[in-house]
Amino acid sequence: MFSFRSPQLNGAVVAALAGVFVACRAYQAFAAETPSLDPAPALARTDVPAWPYPRGVPDEAKEDGTLFHVPGSRQAFTFTQINGQRATIDWFPERHPVPPAPVISGREGAYNACGQCHLIDGGGKPDTSDLRGLPVAYMLQQLADMRDDHRHASISGAPLAKMVEIAKALPLDDARQASEYFHSIRPVKRLRLVESDVVPVTHPAAHAVQKVDPSGATEPIGTRIIEVPQSFERTLLRDPSSDFIAYVPVGSIRKGKALATSGGGGRTLPCASCHGEDLRGSGDEFPSIAGRSPTAMARQLYDFKSGTRDGKNAVAMRPVVSRLTDADIVNLTAYLASLEP
Repeated sequence: MFSFRSPQLNGAVVAALAGVFVACRAYQAFAAETPSLDPAPALARTDVPAWPYPRGVPDEAKEDGTLFHVPGSRQAFTFTQINGQRATIDWFPERHPVPPAPVISGREGAYNACGQCHLIDGGGKPDTSDLRGLPVAYMLQQLADMRDDHRHASISGAPLAKMVEIAKALPLDDARQASEYFHSIRPVKRLRLVESDVVPVTHPAAHAVQKVDPSGATEPIGTRIIEVPQSFERTLLRDPSSDFIAYVPVGSIRKGKALATSGGGGRTLPCASCHGEDLRGSGDEFPSIAGRSPTAMARQLYDFKSGTRDGKNAVAMRPVVSRLTDADIVNLTAYLASLEP
């Protein structure tokens, strides 16, 4: 039986207990930490424009038993089915091959269905990516780059952080199944471009969709592209047939074409030198860049430029983006988006 009458012994015990307490607190703090999937502090930027990185707000809608429908579909789904935590819904099962499990149901405890963010046909939204028709090897390489911390967004809190988390949890066989499925779907243009000096005022909404202000207010477009759904309601319902509208500055498509085809007198390289004459891709390393979301494409250019996208094929893009200005990126992505995919 211990006696605590000795001041020396009491002091030793107190010191030991204090050490244990500090160690326990340190362990608890360590165990409670969530690994950051944002870019490293040395790479995170504050000087990139906000428009290529759409923000969202929490969905405040609630389940009330209503069955939702979209034009041309015989399906009906509830709010909970549409916004499930893991699986996704399929409005038009007759329009594409049967989705493999990773695309439509995901894997419980590991990752959500790919179709939740990229939609069931892989067409995606401005905040994600259009995967339709991309080479299987290219998609697998991007997942590997994310898994190995070679791909992050240029800013903290961007949606790509969630994709990095998924890539780290995605088994190779699941990744291959999803990639082969999205590769098999032919890209179809879902975008209408409008050149304008003024654009609707927009606000972040659920699912990172940008909502047009109901007042009809407008503002100067400046050096940016504003991409909004043609039907806000159908986009929130994850309808893959619902189109988008991209407002681009007047003259940007013409300027972008000159930059893409000539390189702007040494400011960049002609896009066709890597992505093919029709810009619909060349081999497994250079994907199609024709007819895709200008918001998503601009985001990739900024990420290449900042160094947060530093995977296997990034070395080829560094000289392409190093001298591009904000206006160049707007013009270039407006032109690319105007093409047929």
